[in-house]
Amino acid sequence: MEWNVNTVDVHPHEEGHDDVIYNVHWYVTKVDGECSAHSYGTQSIDTSDLSNFKSFSEVTADMVEGWVIDAMGEEEVANLEASLDQQIAEQKNPTSITKKLDC
Repeated sequence: MEWNVNTVDVHPHEEGHDDVIYNVHWYVTKVDGECSAHSYGTQSIDTSDLSNFKSFSEVTADMVEGWVIDAMGEEEVANLEASLDQQIAEQKNPTSITKKLDC
């Protein structure tokens, strides 16, 4: 799965820190050959303990991705990946297609 976590919501000032990330807008993609699946959502980030706070300029996409995955939990991430796998399986072997009548 490929994560895009570049859009975040911040509290301008919280507990003596500036630009504290509290919510992440995520978009995830999974590709299998010519088929691809996507999902998106938001994930709240716990800001109750800022003892390991990183300034906004030090935060990387990899860090934010880790925060999102940790906050979602292993089961929710596995369910997300299973959903993407199902979307790809449906593309490879469709159970329904749309056609137009010749009138």
